[in-house]
Amino acid sequence: MAHASFDGLRVLSLESRRAKEVEKLIRTYGGQPFVVPFMREVKLESNHAALDFADRLMRGELDVVIFMTGVGVRALLEIVETRYSRTEFLEALGRIKIVTRGSKPEAALRELKLRSVATASEPTTWHELMSAMHAYFGDSLKDQRIALQEYGASNPELLAELTECSASVFKVPVYQWALPHDLKPLRECVHGLTHASVDVVLFTTAVQVIHLMLIAQEMNQVAEMLAGLRSVVVVSVGPTTTAELLHYGIPPDFEPSRPKMGFLINEAAQYSAQVLQGKRQRASLPPEEEFEPAPAPGEPLTHVAQSRHAVRRVAESTPTMAGFSDGLSSFDFLHEISRRLAASDPLHTVLDRILEFVTTMIPCDSCFLYTLEGEKLVLRASRNPHADIVDSLGIKLGQGITGWVAEHREPVAIASRASEDPRFSKFKNIPEDTFEAMLCTPIVCATRVIGVINLQHRLSYSHSSVEVRLLSLIGYLVGAEIERARLDTENLQLADRLETRKAIDRAKGLLQRDLSISESDAYRMMQRESRQRRKTMREIAEALLLNEEMKRSTSVA
Repeated sequence: MAHASFDGLRVLSLESRRAKEVEKLIRTYGGQPFVVPFMREVKLESNHAALDFADRLMRGELDVVIFMTGVGVRALLEIVETRYSRTEFLEALGRIKIVTRGSKPEAALRELKLRSVATASEPTTWHELMSAMHAYFGDSLKDQRIALQEYGASNPELLAELTECSASVFKVPVYQWALPHDLKPLRECVHGLTHASVDVVLFTTAVQVIHLMLIAQEMNQVAEMLAGLRSVVVVSVGPTTTAELLHYGIPPDFEPSRPKMGFLINEAAQYSAQVLQGKRQRASLPPEEEFEPAPAPGEPLTHVAQSRHAVRRVAESTPTMAGFSDGLSSFDFLHEISRRLAASDPLHTVLDRILEFVTTMIPCDSCFLYTLEGEKLVLRASRNPHADIVDSLGIKLGQGITGWVAEHREPVAIASRASEDPRFSKFKNIPEDTFEAMLCTPIVCATRVIGVINLQHRLSYSHSSVEVRLLSLIGYLVGAEIERARLDTENLQLADRLETRKAIDRAKGLLQRDLSISESDAYRMMQRESRQRRKTMREIAEALLLNEEMKRSTSVA
């Protein structure tokens, strides 16, 4: 496998949330990283819209809510909890249809034990979101009352489409984007791009483009920066970001095969040198002629549009795709994975973090993580959104390639035609079963297999021995942490059930004493109140206990 490398190129990334990871990734691929924060998230001056949304939800005036971001899910919950109880709000959400834009809001919802009915596929633009909604709702979409959680700024195209296709649309902004307090680094970016002191610039959101142009306008350097970009490789993560770049007259040189950070940097490392050479040779040409380079012989880049400014996209699962592990020292690898697992988070958070790390190390099209529970492997995490089967799909030990790996404690790497392997079993509702290539390794803790990691590729892909050993090593390293998280989660659930039982028993005793009724009558009374008030039995019990404490305090006073 060819080694992907920037070979010393100067790489600019406008990144705020994951700055350290991006810097590490660029350096790993042999680049000189310049990572600059481009924004900050600020709370809205008024939470009126979010609280109005909660009121409408409680009154049953909404049919669908669309979550655009994981941050938005958490921010909305934080705001609503100032007026309603967490349990009450989540129960109300569970009674309506939820639609998501990709895996991040899916993960946030999974933490809250909520499931979506539809999710946008990659590259998760508003077009994919609308396609997912039309596929699920069909003609009934016109009758749906929709709430849309916005992030940073409104999307007028999405709002217009929703308004036309549904009964009503209610916007729910929960945070907005602002420029960083310190604008000096962004001004230095404009200066660097203007004078071509940067070789590659990576754009991962449309907001990066907008904020960079705002600073260039403030400096009165827009024309100079655009001229400088004629000698810089411009890489866009996907269609939404590309559209914003084209709006400002900046045609990207290419998009990665998948709109993910790991793919973006990996493939930029593979192709930036040859693209940069061509751009600088053409830099003396007039601007209207410069952005149509002829592809190099055998270059695995494909045009994704037929317009004159077509943006090329890296072909999926290219044979030269190198993983994050290229050039990563053993110490750095151990430090990185231990850092990600050191937080002692709940089980699903740990599993999602492991899959994020795995897919950064070994780019793939799909990744699943199963845990062994009794005699069955249960799907507990997925890097593709499968909210309907996560925590519910079970595979018998020995069933399919995944079950075979768990039973025999051996990794399996299949380069092509995975479905023709005699160990293969097809499972309902998993489209990845049609993928060509697969790498599957056991997760081990104290000599016991406790799970399986499964990587899949749409196209044929020959896994190197390094990748097989790397995934096997990850399986050994994360086994103890998964087992710890699983036991902690079980203990927390058991403790919660015990506390609930104690509260209910104490509350029943109070009702028996005060009303002179039997234990069964007291329990039925609490059940009736729980249904009528839409509260849990524990909440009813705690309300009774609190009332008793208040009566005691009053009598003492």
